[in-house]
Amino acid sequence: MDVMTHSSTFLLPGNDHGSSVTYALVVLNQRLPRFTPILWDHGSVSLMAFSFFANCLPPCMRERDKVFSFGFWRCVTAQVRVCADGGANRVFDEMPLLFPRDDALDVRHRYKPDIIKGDMDSIRTEVLDFYTNLGTKVVDESHDQDTTDLHKCVAYIRDFAPNLDKSNLCILVAAALGGRFDHEAANINVLYRFSTTRIILLSDDCLIYLLPRTHRHEIHIQSSVEGPHCGLIPIGMASVGTTTTGLQWDLTNTEMRFGDLVSTSNLVQGEKITVQSSSDLLWTISIKKV
Repeated sequence: MDVMTHSSTFLLPGNDHGSSVTYALVVLNQRLPRFTPILWDHGSVSLMAFSFFANCLPPCMRERDKVFSFGFWRCVTAQVRVCADGGANRVFDEMPLLFPRDDALDVRHRYKPDIIKGDMDSIRTEVLDFYTNLGTKVVDESHDQDTTDLHKCVAYIRDFAPNLDKSNLCILVAAALGGRFDHEAANINVLYRFSTTRIILLSDDCLIYLLPRTHRHEIHIQSSVEGPHCGLIPIGMASVGTTTTGLQWDLTNTEMRFGDLVSTSNLVQGEKITVQSSSDLLWTISIKKV
């Protein structure tokens, strides 16, 4: 069975240039985590674009049937910070509060969403006008009432860079937890609907992501910013057998199901956790108040 590795280095300041993971950011309509600026800095997607240099060729070689044999692939880093329409309100209102010594207008210019996407029923007119004037792209999908704003944003990011290796893509979702429980349940459902894409739901207190049963998992703990409280939760179906290492209360081919045992309020004991299960599990871990 293949091993899938996980690490919360995105909670640390600075870009990890040695990492093969490419991050994109989605902001939803709950209170922004205090570390949102760090997530914002990580939110870029690198994609390959083919460029022609016909203008550098002699005129005799610029004919239409010849120019396509001259060109080069270049790596383009594109910013992908997508706000659900209500999330744009949160960025507008709350991002300046994270920089109390800075001018609010300056902060709003620095942290401008690249795309606002959703059914447009939550965004305030002044917020929409402000970001539109700064060049933010607005995608109105009010015609689609069968999917959530998070679903729409994730689908957009996956289609944004068709040449990107999706196995290296990780979508960070800020302000994904808190508020109405049905909204939280819908966001968790998106993890299952896009089970082949790494998606991490984040709040000020914790993070959640899916551990697909198709892999054995190694979770590398960033102890300066996360832990020690954690949990492994089966959603939708029972886990006939789950085995872990690195937890205070490890599981050994243990059955878990709602109405019976569920591994909550567990504690990480080391720098690496391993998990193997017969069913998909949610992994959650607390985020420290640093």
